[in-house]
Amino acid sequence: MMQSGRRADRKVILAVDDAATVLLRITDTLGKYYDVVTVNSGTRALRYLEKVKPDLILLDIRMAPKNGYETLRELRDMPDRADIPVIMLTAMEDKNSVLEGITLGIQDYILKPFAPDDLLNRIRRVLESGDGGHL
Repeated sequence: MMQSGRRADRKVILAVDDAATVLLRITDTLGKYYDVVTVNSGTRALRYLEKVKPDLILLDIRMAPKNGYETLRELRDMPDRADIPVIMLTAMEDKNSVLEGITLGIQDYILKPFAPDDLLNRIRRVLESGDGGHL
């Protein structure tokens, strides 16, 4: 698990993806504005969430052994964590994947490869909406 230098006034983004290159790109894109914590599996994300409540989660779908949907279902069952806004960040663009995420209460759905400005703008929109702004 990597974490950038922590500042009290910065929001924490948890990025969950099994591809190190994607996590690096997320950190490069967001590190100037947010404290970015990266984990490479849904299992590690849930372990991290037992101790820390980030302000937003970026979650990949295709991961093993626990995929993004399974991770999100378990997150939504955690009493103090169910309200954390989640943005799916994935290469899966079929309608059923989007609908599954919406059913589980995601705030947004971003396709990989992502444009850095798009990722930043969408995160800001979700964080500034205050209500989590479900899709």
